[in-house]
Amino acid sequence: MKLFIDTNVVLDVLAQREPWFRDSARVLAHIELGGATGHIAAHTLTTLHYLLAKHLGQQKTASVLIDLTAMLRVEPVDHAVLQQALALGWRDFEDAVQAVSAAQCQTDYLVTRNPRDFKQSLVPVITPSEFLILIA
Repeated sequence: MKLFIDTNVVLDVLAQREPWFRDSARVLAHIELGGATGHIAAHTLTTLHYLLAKHLGQQKTASVLIDLTAMLRVEPVDHAVLQQALALGWRDFEDAVQAVSAAQCQTDYLVTRNPRDFKQSLVPVITPSEFLILIA
């Protein structure tokens, strides 16, 4: 199974944000243990670096992101992805980029805490808790 992981799910784990930390961490653990392959958009890393470096510092943030990229495949956000995302006309452009990236790499599910933001996604959208129920 291929899972595309939205930025908020990764950030929930790395910043230990409650009440979402546990379910999001279990999704990433499932990937780490080989139960699925995980994918993230390239711009997710720049966003995570920006947000985490303020709290963890540059070195710790780099170390965390190196570990993350060992577990998750980073999908390109190129000209074609951006054009397709713009053409969708979604209110939240970043969500559109996530959705197009998920479709480009042919994932089975886009895992996010905000499924209502992805109502028009070409990839089925599922929350971390829904995914855990699915694999139980």
